Amino acid sequence: MDGLASDAGRTVANPLDLVEEIVSSNDWTFDRTSHEEIVVEIGGQWTDYVLFFAWREEMCLLQFCCAYEMRIAPPRRRAVHELLSQINEKLWLGHFGVGVEENLVTFRHSILLRGARGASVEELEDLVDLAVGECDRFYPAFQLVIWGGKPAKEAILGSMLDPVGEA
Repeated sequence: MDGLASDAGRTVANPLDLVEEIVSSNDWTFDRTSHEEIVVEIGGQWTDYVLFFAWREEMCLLQFCCAYEMRIAPPRRRAVHELLSQINEKLWLGHFGVGVEENLVTFRHSILLRGARGASVEELEDLVDLAVGECDRFYPAFQLVIWGGKPAKEAILGSMLDPVGEA
């Protein structure tokens, strides 16, 4: 499909320029590895996360990943995949997966920007907030399965509770 990136002659702005402004204003550690990629480190409730943004100009596509520093031992892979299935059924946006090469649990989402002038600050902030929120929400469940040896069904129960108030 020729012309996909330009959208009838209108060029879509590289959203990574805006991502770089957002992360700089928040004093987050980042590395703009190329015109098409930026890696960001951000603190969450339970752990630190690595955010990865990749821009595919020819597709007008922004791919986003938020990774846990949590490697999966081969005996726990099946239980982790069961947990991923249960978690992904409950998400409205994005999904969790395990990278084959890295063997890390990752939250992923992609945004198509064709027809738009580019991403907005609010859209990118919401994406990061949502990803970190979901990663924080399910971190204990992944911990229980990967390190605690618990079955997926048992591990997800605590993640599905929405506490109200403070103890």
